Amino acid sequence: MMPGSDRMDDTLRRLLDNREAQGRRRRLTLAPPGAVDFSSNSYLSLAAHPALKKRYLALLERSGDAFSLGSGGSRLLDGNNALTEQLERRIAAFHRAPAGLLFNSGFDANAGLFGCAPQPGDAVVYDALIHASVHDGMRLGRADTRLPFAHNTVDGGADADGTPGSLSAVLDGLCRGPHGDEFRSGRRNVFVAVEGVYSMDGDVAPLRDIVACVRERLPRGNGHIIVDEAHSTGILGPRGRGLVCHLGLEDEIWARVHTFGKAMGCSGAIVLCSPTTRSYLINYARSLIYTTALGYPSLAAIQTTYEYLAAGLADGQHANLQALTRQAHGRLGRLCRQHRIPPVVLRINPTLPESPILPLFTALARELAAYCQQHGFLLRAIVAPTVPAGTDRVRLCLHAGNTTDEVDALCKTIETWACEKMGSEATGVEDMEKSIVKSEISRL
Repeated sequence: MMPGSDRMDDTLRRLLDNREAQGRRRRLTLAPPGAVDFSSNSYLSLAAHPALKKRYLALLERSGDAFSLGSGGSRLLDGNNALTEQLERRIAAFHRAPAGLLFNSGFDANAGLFGCAPQPGDAVVYDALIHASVHDGMRLGRADTRLPFAHNTVDGGADADGTPGSLSAVLDGLCRGPHGDEFRSGRRNVFVAVEGVYSMDGDVAPLRDIVACVRERLPRGNGHIIVDEAHSTGILGPRGRGLVCHLGLEDEIWARVHTFGKAMGCSGAIVLCSPTTRSYLINYARSLIYTTALGYPSLAAIQTTYEYLAAGLADGQHANLQALTRQAHGRLGRLCRQHRIPPVVLRINPTLPESPILPLFTALARELAAYCQQHGFLLRAIVAPTVPAGTDRVRLCLHAGNTTDEVDALCKTIETWACEKMGSEATGVEDMEKSIVKSEISRL
């Protein structure tokens, strides 16, 4: 035992116990055997698709001397190869971008991009629900100013209570602030960070409005929009090209981050950008420079999946996914209305989502997730601090590989649980709501 390790363990144990007492401790878990997947991010069910696996194995078989288990080093040393650069060009062309640079993960891509692109004096303005990897990148970066704006809110005045205002209000504040003349003149840059689809709410960024707002407030061309397409890759746009291509905004977006660990069914990520930005990232992005590059098996998986999408072979999965999303949303909405389930027990967004992510808002997220798991359905509770306090939910993800019968059975299970939670007439819904709220407040 190293000297002092007992004392350090005591410190860490106290911190874990504190999180346990708040009901917020995280643990690694294994999926129950045989459970129906309504949790993972493999929206198109490509990770285990027989035809895709067959194509992947065939590519490995004919790879010859190119096959190796690892890359042997970082891209700047011995980890670069012809396949990597060819794949970057092919992916960039698929997404209608001038250039691209592969990273080992979406987290690495965001950390590298935001950690080096903003210069001293610049500002980063970001959606309040932006991914943790962007926050870590901003902490590594040199921007003097980092400001959130209210989630998916483009227009409106500044909030007086200290909560984030709209994007337009934040940009107006920058231009009126101590360095406003430098932002207005274009001498200082503003990076605006949003996601295509938000992973916990499943909603889509109002990207057209965001582009118009940035162009109006920063007409000198110093407003640079970065879109994290992690959860829109493979889901939105022609053949899964993402939100930017779906809206035809390729020329309006400074950089895009596409990741391959969700709908694409493999791993890795790419930053789509200009050739100059690509060269800059090669020189300054620490998460690229100081890590071992992707090995051939990962590159082959990425290539196989992109070929599958580009050929239109995933169109059937995409259509089925959309149908299942409509089915689940409609069924859950009807059961909430029919049984008059109070929102504290179960609430869903009334608008049909454009993504296969349906958050089931409930003050009893862990209980609902456990109930579903006991009945053979894998769903996960998402609670603070992963999501803002008071917005706990069970995250329901539909997959192309799910069936209509599975969706019906899941909705019936949720309906049974919700009706049980409403309690008997003697208890009353109002008393139950007060009990739940009191319990939630005590955990914060």
